[in-house]
Amino acid sequence: MEKVSIIIPAYNEEKRIGNTLEKYGEFFKLLKKQKKLDFEIIIVINNTKDKTEEVVKTYQKKYKEIRYLNLKPGGKGFAIIEGFKDALTRKNDLIGFVDADNATGPEAYYDLIKNIKNYDGIIASRYAKGSIVTPKQTLLRIIESRIFNLLVRSVLMIPYRDTQCGAKLFKRKAIELSVSKLKLSKWAFDIDLLYAMNKDNFRIKEHATNWSDKTGSHVNVVKTGPMMALAVIRLRILDSIFKGFITFYDKIVSKLLLGFLK
Repeated sequence: MEKVSIIIPAYNEEKRIGNTLEKYGEFFKLLKKQKKLDFEIIIVINNTKDKTEEVVKTYQKKYKEIRYLNLKPGGKGFAIIEGFKDALTRKNDLIGFVDADNATGPEAYYDLIKNIKNYDGIIASRYAKGSIVTPKQTLLRIIESRIFNLLVRSVLMIPYRDTQCGAKLFKRKAIELSVSKLKLSKWAFDIDLLYAMNKDNFRIKEHATNWSDKTGSHVNVVKTGPMMALAVIRLRILDSIFKGFITFYDKIVSKLLLGFLK
């Protein structure tokens, strides 16, 4: 029976993680009983300052497939990378991650599992034909997303329409060969991962999804948008003949933007 490892990064998620663990635990436990799929859920607690760990421990008692790591350093990318490393220590056929807010429900995540087939990876896309997004995104949000995506596709030459949807799944081999090549642990981590896999000619499918926007996000779009754009440019510099200029870029360009955003 095939086994999937689902990584959930969690930063101050005490109010939302319980519902997500209940939904995912119940759904995948049923699949396991039906002998369709084995699973584990790895919660990577990410420099949290609330009671996320206590909530996770409560659900561990109900679902033995739940594991967790508690890390002091922060950053979603760092948390997922550590989750990858932990998942690779066991026999998992598929390894992926999903956000803690249940924006991608277990049914939608299972749809990725069913459709990965002969691909090396599959990513949920809110902009693929057939996707259902509730509530509908505002025009401003759509414009911001499309501008950022244009930057990503132009600078890194990767074909995906939605790199930022927080539900992705990969074959074990793709994670094994890519995890040590990742350069970004915070801003634009998802893009770094897809860029690394694209360079290694892994076949990644973009798949329509059912996604629901949730309240309680810790992301400040005004600040993270520019920082992610800078991270994309930085990633391209690191992978070019101009990588020797990265120190200048970090010290001058980034500081100017950070000063502007304060």
